[in-house]
Amino acid sequence: MTTFTEQTRERAREIIARYPADRSRSALLPLLHLVQSEEGYVSPAGVEFCAEVLGLNKAQVGAVATFYTMYKRKPTGDFLVSVCTNTMCNVLGGQEVYDTLAEHLGVGHDETTADGKITLEHAECLAACDYGPVMTVNYDFFDGVDLQGALGVVEELRAGGRPMPTRGARLCTLKEMAVQLAGFADEREGAVADGGAGEPTLRGLRLAEQHGISVPGFDPNTPIRSKAEADKAAAQAKAAEAAKAEPAKAPPASGNGAKPGTPGNAGAGEPAPAAAAGGSTAPDVKAPDDKSPQVRTAETRQPDAQTAVPDAPGTKVPTDNTAPAPRDAQEAQAAGVAANPPAGDGKPAGDEAGAQQRNLKDAEAGANAGPAVASETGGQK
Repeated sequence: MTTFTEQTRERAREIIARYPADRSRSALLPLLHLVQSEEGYVSPAGVEFCAEVLGLNKAQVGAVATFYTMYKRKPTGDFLVSVCTNTMCNVLGGQEVYDTLAEHLGVGHDETTADGKITLEHAECLAACDYGPVMTVNYDFFDGVDLQGALGVVEELRAGGRPMPTRGARLCTLKEMAVQLAGFADEREGAVADGGAGEPTLRGLRLAEQHGISVPGFDPNTPIRSKAEADKAAAQAKAAEAAKAEPAKAPPASGNGAKPGTPGNAGAGEPAPAAAAGGSTAPDVKAPDDKSPQVRTAETRQPDAQTAVPDAPGTKVPTDNTAPAPRDAQEAQAAGVAANPPAGDGKPAGDEAGAQQRNLKDAEAGANAGPAVASETGGQK
């Protein structure tokens, strides 16, 4: 069983500390990259390590590790070569690139060369359709590759070289890349200064400059605030919001001096306003009875500018956290079932009920009468 180094354990503690104490399981994804950076894949020992430090069971960790393709479940080469064979890159020659590399390296999908340097895989999409056909080496892009270009890249890798990607930083091994994916900076000197944006990426920016399109009020020279400054501004905004939301103190009622209908006169026979009684400052909104249930559901899930939002800033909506009594819940469920009977015979709701009932009766009659039952036309059912 693998014993992870003290550096890995220290990094694991640093990763877990990034998350709230009661949300530590959110650190699982970077932790899987961390164990992969030491072993080159997520081994059973790596699964056990993640489960141990997070207080999970191995089944929970294994379920995540097998869901994402970036986590390898068997030893992987120093360089993971991924060739996009999805629709756009395939039309542009991606499949031919993959087939040529597979034949040249003598390996298939998710297989590693005998020297342990290269693992080949075909990828469904690498999110770079405007650069197709593309392939990546440890997730760094080589754009617009052809057969000779792809062969040249893998041969340079086998010879110990590090070909420069079309975009992004200089190449590193898969283990080194896993450290970065776990959330730690690339420690190689000058590595982050390499590479640059591709021409299709810059095309939109150049069109915006050409036509004078910009974000309203955008100032590219605006300095980026430090974390301390951002926290201070957030605290000030929160304090201002709390002061604004605090209700003003009402003047005391003075006999007949208070106007009818005011909160101070509520005890003299006048009802208190609904907002004062319920503690809500939300405006009254007319129930959208004229809208279909589908429209109301869609607005609830994805509200737009015309949809009333009861929890918008500046509003206070009273909440009732009292759970319904079990008997009430059961009665409501029974009423719902009675009002929405299931469609018979496994048919979609809305089919003609009479035909369904006849089919069911014929089927029951056939089952009771034996294997052969005469139909109305004299045939066999």
